[in-house]
Amino acid sequence: MNIEKQIEFDKIKEHWKALAVTNCAKEAIAGVSCYLAEGELRKQIRDTTNSKILLEKLGTPPLQNVAEAKEILAIAEKGDCLIPYQLERVEKVLVAVRRLKDYLNRGKQYKNPLAYYEENLDAVEILREEISRQIRNGAVDDYASKELKQIRADMIRCQEQMKQKAEQLMRTNKECMADSYCTTRNGRICVPVKKEYKFKISGTVIDKSATGNTFFIEPVSVAKYYEELQLLRISEENEVYRILYTLTAMVAESVLLMNENIRVMEKLDFIFSKGKLSLDMDAVEPTINTERRIVLKDARHPLMDRAINVPLQFEIGKQARGIIITGPNTGGKTVAIKTVMLSCFMAQCGLHVACKEADICMNSSYLCDIGDGQDIAENLSTFSAHIKNMLQVLREVNHDSLVILDEMGSGTDPTEGMGIAVAILEELRKSDCLFLVTTHYPEVKEYADKTQDIINARMTFDKETLKPTYQMVIGEAGESCAFYIAGRLGMPKNMLRTAVKAAYGETAIENYQFHGEENTIWKQNTHKISKQKKPSPKTDLSTKYHLGDSVMIFPDQKIGIVCESINEKGVLRVQLPDKKIWINHKRVKLHVAAEQLYPADYDFSIIFESVENRKIKHDMERKYTEKILQYDE
Repeated sequence: MNIEKQIEFDKIKEHWKALAVTNCAKEAIAGVSCYLAEGELRKQIRDTTNSKILLEKLGTPPLQNVAEAKEILAIAEKGDCLIPYQLERVEKVLVAVRRLKDYLNRGKQYKNPLAYYEENLDAVEILREEISRQIRNGAVDDYASKELKQIRADMIRCQEQMKQKAEQLMRTNKECMADSYCTTRNGRICVPVKKEYKFKISGTVIDKSATGNTFFIEPVSVAKYYEELQLLRISEENEVYRILYTLTAMVAESVLLMNENIRVMEKLDFIFSKGKLSLDMDAVEPTINTERRIVLKDARHPLMDRAINVPLQFEIGKQARGIIITGPNTGGKTVAIKTVMLSCFMAQCGLHVACKEADICMNSSYLCDIGDGQDIAENLSTFSAHIKNMLQVLREVNHDSLVILDEMGSGTDPTEGMGIAVAILEELRKSDCLFLVTTHYPEVKEYADKTQDIINARMTFDKETLKPTYQMVIGEAGESCAFYIAGRLGMPKNMLRTAVKAAYGETAIENYQFHGEENTIWKQNTHKISKQKKPSPKTDLSTKYHLGDSVMIFPDQKIGIVCESINEKGVLRVQLPDKKIWINHKRVKLHVAAEQLYPADYDFSIIFESVENRKIKHDMERKYTEKILQYDE
């Protein structure tokens, strides 16, 4: 069972991770689980408390993500040369270390144990100062060395002389120039010379215009300076690499110190993230015990809105080891048991809890069954899922477990469900664990009254406003208030009488105070189903009109003779005095049937076919012919 998801600790973790800065701290938060060693748990809670105090006194610590710095240190350790960008990342980490040292030093005035982590940090000032002096804006600075400064100054001088020579040549040969200024082509300074004067200017053609009318020529007087510039660039590159390799070697020498700085920063990031979470939830440090005792005062569910959340008062372990919680639906039973387990779980993970005061015992395991657990893929019903979870709980439970069960025994026949609920409670009681159970079964309430180490509790309910107050009263059994709520919401008395009789018998009706009206439920106008009309059975149209029938055509009321019977589309062909037409059968009415006009073996081709076609058909029956029958369209 995924206990973190069921009690919503996974959502707490997501919020917690968002408060961390480093990737390592986020990963540690994702893997956090309950501490089972008392000494380690107490240390973790002290760290949370100390970090919260420092945050309140000094504000947020100057931490930063160091994942990229780890990769850079690995590159330097292998002996590869670091580029200026990577050296700047190293410098930023060292700056963050220096600021963190200052932050922790200020915390020493409060005698805060976390402040003494400062002694484990080394800002490696010499390395930071060297990188800061020699690397700037993602490049090696001009003042990184005297040699580099001189080389770059000579490069600027050389470029200026090249430009001056080109401009001087253009002034003395204005008529040859296509433009009034020099330009750069392929990294060389050129003058734009007209096509017809290209041989008058001494130099090398570097490029030409798209039209071919202008040639870009590097003059001879400029070329010698270009060669000097190239030599200076080689010298610059060599000096830059010398500086970068020197700085990389310094980084490599400081890898152990840097890794220790990073380890301490990541550890402090994890610790301070717990303090940030405590501040966000307005939480307090819990007291830890091993006496199987839980006391929560003004406990809140940390994910609920504080404006509407009603603080919970809860205690278990002194009077009893099991509590049966009853009360109306939406009365806060589930929220209450989740709040208890979530508070205990958070405390055992080294976190503060959203309470005014908390005394929480350590638990070896947290077991629960919340929700209906239906799973269509595994063919699990609500009841099956409950039973499966509860059997797993009983297999894992021991003396030091904390168990919560929601709506135990629901999802099946009430009588049988009640029996199963009592059987499970008896097994939990025998295990001597701490457990909280919600139920609606009156028999389970009676079981709690009669059984040692188990007591009832109820969630209070305001009968005037029909709203739960979310207050738990330990030691009293509650009622579901189902009949009361139904009556207040308008269920008629006659229906309530039927319900009470079915639930408690005929005699209970006399003693029950009904709050509903006498009238029955009035039916409202509702939507009605519109049924599709069934189509009338189709008639066989092929027998409606026969060859030779005399018919009347509407609306013209002309008389014609059927020459082709109805096809599947309901269309037939009619011979009129001057033509043949296709017409839908709905526009035709029988005038005189063919059997009344013609003998049974009458040849209708005499009426419907021309003399020429009749002769061609006659020839076709006797011999081969190339003649073609002609029909009107």
